[in-house]
Amino acid sequence: MRTTPYPSMPVGRAHLVDRLDRTLRTRGRAVLTGPAGIGKTEVARSAAAEATARGETVLWLAPQPADRDMPGAAAAALVASVPPTALDGLPGPQRDAVAVLCREAAAPDADRDPIALRLGLARMLRTLTGKGPVLLVVDDTRHVDPESADLLRFALHLAPPELRVLAVETPAPYAPDTPGGDPAGAPHTPDTHPAPEAEPTAEAAPATLWVPSEADVLLVPPLQADELAELLVQHRLASRMAGRIHQASGGNPRLALAVGRSLADSRTPVHHAEALPLSGRARDLARRMLAPAPPPVRAALLLAALASRPTTALVRRAGRPTAEAELAAAERAGLVSLTEHGAVAFTAGLLPTTLVHDTCWTERSEAHTALARVVDDPVEAVRHLALATDVPDERLAAELAAAVGTVRRRGNSALAAELALLAAETTPVHLGRRRIARLAAAAEEAARAARADLALRAAADLLARDAGPEDRVRARLAVIDTAGQGLTDLDEMYVHALEDSEDDPALRAAVQLRLAVKYVLADGDPVRSRAAAVESAALAASVGDRHTAAQALTQQARIDRVLGSPDAEDTLAEARELERADRPLGVRNAAQILTARHALFDDRLTEARDEINALLPLVERRGSVEDAIELLHTLAAVEARRGHCAAGLQHAHRALALTLDAGLSPGPAWYTLALAEAAGGSFARAMRYARRSAQASEEEGDNVFLSRALYVLGRAQLVTGDVAAALETLRRVQEGERRRRIVDPSMLRWHEELAEALLAADAREEAEALIAEVRPVAERLGRTTVLLGLDRAYAQCLAAGGRADEAAALLERTADRLAAHGLVIEQGRCLVALARVERRRRRRSAAQQALNAAAGVFERAGAAPWLDLVAEGPARADAAPVGAAGALSRLTEAEVRLARMVSQGASNQEAAARLYLSVKTVEARLTRIYQKLDVRSRAQLATVVNQGPSGRTGPDDLG
Repeated sequence: MRTTPYPSMPVGRAHLVDRLDRTLRTRGRAVLTGPAGIGKTEVARSAAAEATARGETVLWLAPQPADRDMPGAAAAALVASVPPTALDGLPGPQRDAVAVLCREAAAPDADRDPIALRLGLARMLRTLTGKGPVLLVVDDTRHVDPESADLLRFALHLAPPELRVLAVETPAPYAPDTPGGDPAGAPHTPDTHPAPEAEPTAEAAPATLWVPSEADVLLVPPLQADELAELLVQHRLASRMAGRIHQASGGNPRLALAVGRSLADSRTPVHHAEALPLSGRARDLARRMLAPAPPPVRAALLLAALASRPTTALVRRAGRPTAEAELAAAERAGLVSLTEHGAVAFTAGLLPTTLVHDTCWTERSEAHTALARVVDDPVEAVRHLALATDVPDERLAAELAAAVGTVRRRGNSALAAELALLAAETTPVHLGRRRIARLAAAAEEAARAARADLALRAAADLLARDAGPEDRVRARLAVIDTAGQGLTDLDEMYVHALEDSEDDPALRAAVQLRLAVKYVLADGDPVRSRAAAVESAALAASVGDRHTAAQALTQQARIDRVLGSPDAEDTLAEARELERADRPLGVRNAAQILTARHALFDDRLTEARDEINALLPLVERRGSVEDAIELLHTLAAVEARRGHCAAGLQHAHRALALTLDAGLSPGPAWYTLALAEAAGGSFARAMRYARRSAQASEEEGDNVFLSRALYVLGRAQLVTGDVAAALETLRRVQEGERRRRIVDPSMLRWHEELAEALLAADAREEAEALIAEVRPVAERLGRTTVLLGLDRAYAQCLAAGGRADEAAALLERTADRLAAHGLVIEQGRCLVALARVERRRRRRSAAQQALNAAAGVFERAGAAPWLDLVAEGPARADAAPVGAAGALSRLTEAEVRLARMVSQGASNQEAAARLYLSVKTVEARLTRIYQKLDVRSRAQLATVVNQGPSGRTGPDDLG
């Protein structure tokens, strides 16, 4: 019996644990089922932990595989786990029978009395429930021996309702009596539990402790890609490959962690790694999952693994006349899923790669040849023909190269990259120059598809040959372009690319362009980045390379904006003109994308939205994955800032899905999702995503998105009342932005947030100094909406300094101007600040009117967390912070916060640590609080603080 089960909530399982708890409470019985490694035991532990927290007794029975062949083993373990007092009241025969079961104080040759033993177990469980509810968890019913299963069925049938039972089962994949390994017609259920590696045998079926109804059975589903990324972060594994790991594991946590650890154990940097590890524990787990499959099933699965778009009909035409039955058996075993139309999808990407990897060349070749004869797409046919032979063939290579363009036009960039590399590898060796050119093209195709594994494979092959400088540079730049955020481990690539491009202005321009990105993203040096961009643009212009020149000017404009240069827009306009002349719309439109981002920074939101909506469909059809992701990031931010919160969340989730699917770092996508959640989701989720983004960005050495993630985190911490944490977080943003020499305050609006945090921490002079420092820069650059944010913060400084009338007037004007700019959430936030100031002026009706107006703004925008902030009153008391009673209105916001901490039992030292103040400052502030409230002790202070009203926030709640 475990009295302290594993207490933490497994990632992505909160809803399932709640449902399980409800099922146990209402029905008394529940079965957790699902494939091995899916996390059933962790869910059961969480349910047991909740039961323990409620004071229930938890019995945890975890039979082992060896117990299956030991009669009475599980029942004996159950008896051994209960307190001895549970056996004291048993009648003599029943007690003797139980003792014989446990071999306690019984003669070796003593006979069991089966009736007495059944009654004894039943009475023992009934005795336990007499002291309160009992939860019995049987973790893995497969290993319960038949005799124990029989005893438990009888005991549970007689057990009172206070005994709840949770059975954890992993169904057997194939029936032990399947004749000749033929799965047709066998009644199987899904299972991916590892079979013994030496001689795979069918697993034992789970023991039936009762006949479960449909309502009793809860299936533990795979984790979603985003949940899997969180699991990797929790286990200190790099989250960059979360999308690929999800594809490899199918969301199975055990398999996913094995893949993640395989990557972590590799000496190769993550962005250089193959898409999937081909060895280690991950591959062993996949082999175990496949091992119980009979030969006919494996043959059908091999054809499905080799096909681009497998269906049961295709597998049947390729030589498996009983494909439907074979694949249905594989589906019952949890290896594949089948749609109504017969489409086949493996439940984990590592399964087909392992199956193909472990199949001999002859079988693979025969399978490809069979598929080439029956597929109805010429592109797929040529792919199978190429994979069916290991003899180089120029005719075949040329067909593959021609198919690349066809597939790219269809929008399948990943298949285009695969075909391009296959074309290069099929090219005969004696055509060395042609092979090298195709390898360089394959590397670039992989970069367009964001396939780092294929780019590295092509580059490695090319660099091992006698390639010229241009091809070497092209291959290396392709690898760099697939690295995303992770540029810190590629210094050697840059050095070699610079050496190879020394005598070629066009190549050097391309290398300098990549260095410009690295300098700002990884090194945090915008000045050096601008210099590289300027050099790249000049070199490209000197050789008439308009494409590279446009990209370099775009990068220069981006950095000019960061550095506060008034020339940024003119440079960007020049880049757009070159881009229009060089490329069709939708293909590598970096300047147009940056134009939309500048519109976002300037809060020209309608213009930004229209620009993106016109470009996004074209980019999705014929542009790069990263451009599509960038547009979705920007569109999500635009919609969130416009107060179209649901649309912002939708775009942010799309950006995350594309990011994970492409194998890019999720840091930027998590930042965007945090931004959208802070507008229309929940502050708790916003902070969770922001923390994930910060961690992923630190993994990648990305200073830009680290600051952005911390900004969203600090903003959410501030508005939810955790001022000390917000101050610490926003100071990190301030330090990072100043270290990177960021001048333009519109790029990241942290200044107004830090000013409010400083004010809330009773550092009004520092807050005013920050505002005075930023305002002239914003005025010089014409950043109108930045000035409005500063006005909101400054108005609160005025109120804290006793100038409430001026503060109210400024907040009224600012709220109106924010509304005119379409910044509805900022308008609502300004109205909440106005309500507090009006309450301070004793204008309760005006305060209520402002608060109602804010609630209306938030409700129309779908800004759920902000509406909750307004509506919940005391539950959000520290978010403002606000007064708890009329007496507290005499205190400043910083004094209210300290009063609440002290009334809740915080010592002066603890309060000083949480508020980042000295103990002397806390003591002095407490003295002022005592004087204002006319109290003489902490107990009296707590009485005053706790007299505040409850319910919806009204003007009396706004200190």
